[in-house]
Amino acid sequence: MWYQQTLILKARTRGFHLVTQEITDRLAHLSDINTGLLHLLLQHTSASLTLNENCDPSVRADMESHFLRQVPEDAPYQHDYEGPDDMPAHIKSSLLGASLLIPVGRGKLLLGTWQGIWLGEHRNRGGERHIIATLQGE
Repeated sequence: MWYQQTLILKARTRGFHLVTQEITDRLAHLSDINTGLLHLLLQHTSASLTLNENCDPSVRADMESHFLRQVPEDAPYQHDYEGPDDMPAHIKSSLLGASLLIPVGRGKLLLGTWQGIWLGEHRNRGGERHIIATLQGE
């Protein structure tokens, strides 16, 4: 069986946000999958998806601080017509990626104990974000 749907995540502030529950709550056919895969594709070039710490929010704050230092807004970027946060957002998105592939078993994501799905919002005002979720399994 294959299922596909578009998930729309609400607009968020810049930073890293734990969105695992928001995603799984919206997956209409997750409980139908005994063994399978979930592919998530974020349809944006200035945000990212990654798996990381699902418990301590200070990890998300530290990650944001790290990326602000490593990919500064005041560098001499050529691409700057959408504002100083735009090109750094593209770089961060490329570094972290825009998709995830997660195994599914017995209607649940088979994540590690401390793993959660993060949305990296790399713009000051990125707006709502669209994710294509494709479930495949039996």
